[in-house]
Amino acid sequence: MSISLRKARTIIRKTLEKGHEMELKPLSVVVLDAGGHVIAFEREDGAAPGRFGIAQGKAYGSVMLGMAGTAQMQRAEAQAYFMASVNGVYGGQVVPVPGGVLLRDRKGAVIGAVGVTGDTSDNDALAAMVGIEAAGLIGEI
Repeated sequence: MSISLRKARTIIRKTLEKGHEMELKPLSVVVLDAGGHVIAFEREDGAAPGRFGIAQGKAYGSVMLGMAGTAQMQRAEAQAYFMASVNGVYGGQVVPVPGGVLLRDRKGAVIGAVGVTGDTSDNDALAAMVGIEAAGLIGEI
């Protein structure tokens, strides 16, 4: 299973809608495929221009490690040397915090990831899950 552009756009639209409902700061949302390639990205008006790199880093770490942002953060806290090594391997592209949401198919295979940034990492992850569920996909925070 792959993530279609239509589903990626649904994830983004519904994530941003949830952000507005929760009165979050302006969000930026990226959807990556299973190879870590960008399918779609949007940055809300008022979001800092550097937010793409953060959103992409959250999602990229999730898809490349097969580990959601929350698990990455726990691993970084327990074994900082591991995450430092991972970031060396991936050119510093991994941002190991919540808001990187792993996407799996019904059989458990990784099909991509969503990265959300702009508010607290926990709020970013909550908004992402709403978008993912609206697209009929399975997210792991």
